[in-house]
Amino acid sequence: MISVVGHTAVDHLFRVPKLPGRHNSTYITDHEVYFGGGAANIAAGIAMLGERCRLVSLVGGDFPGSDYDRWLHSLEIVQDFTQVKDARTATAYVFTDDDGDQETFFEWGASTAFSRSEAPALDFVHMATADPDFNVRVAQKSKFASFDPGQDLLRYTRDQLEIILANVDILFSNNHEMDRMCDMLGLERSALVASIPMTVTTRGAEGSILCVDGEEYHVPAVAVEAVDPTGAGDGYRAGFLTAFWRGYAPLDCCRVGAVVSSFVVERPGTQTNLPDWERMLARYRKVFDEPGEIIV
Repeated sequence: MISVVGHTAVDHLFRVPKLPGRHNSTYITDHEVYFGGGAANIAAGIAMLGERCRLVSLVGGDFPGSDYDRWLHSLEIVQDFTQVKDARTATAYVFTDDDGDQETFFEWGASTAFSRSEAPALDFVHMATADPDFNVRVAQKSKFASFDPGQDLLRYTRDQLEIILANVDILFSNNHEMDRMCDMLGLERSALVASIPMTVTTRGAEGSILCVDGEEYHVPAVAVEAVDPTGAGDGYRAGFLTAFWRGYAPLDCCRVGAVVSSFVVERPGTQTNLPDWERMLARYRKVFDEPGEIIV
């Protein structure tokens, strides 16, 4: 079973004409509420693709019996949840402008309890956004781990980041996060990449870069009419991890990730357009039709 550790959150998604910048204001043209949280997005994506998934997370007193709770149960996700009764479930406020630029403000709520939670020992785990100390302990106790710092990277100290990277098998990040990690660690990108068995760096419309066994591969993005970029990276990780768990080669896993991500951006919300394996596969075959493909 694939385990995912990190936030379960409620997403408030706002559209604005232009992100206003410091000391300025703007007006909101749309406001929708969706299920979210990086870990929960990834777990939902894995479950939709047909794999069993365990979600290790914290929720508030508002969560049990909610629509979100029922949705996760419908996906048959194993909810390894700690309920913090006197707190709200974590909430993300995401502002996206007409150019596709985005800013996120995250209220941790119940997730603040990660820092004092017992870290599980897991066989195959993806560490999404969560408390740095908690992720350090998960990384140290798990057999196989992947890591995605996401927007929580700013909360990590250099020591915490070094410990996690020394204990992971796969590092996921976007270009900005990779640059930030290099700055924090005082390393060139090539040195950081060389220190980890496998890295996957997403670059939006420019696709992604896979580095494994000293080789670098470029994987193009799947061209679709994008409506909302929120959750694209989580969809990518869900696709990659599902394919990896099923034994596919890393390059094929990246391609599956790119396809799943393409579905996510076609609709607002991070879990509203997740494909099952057959739906993913149909698009995969249209985009990646090279001889010798092994995805079935």
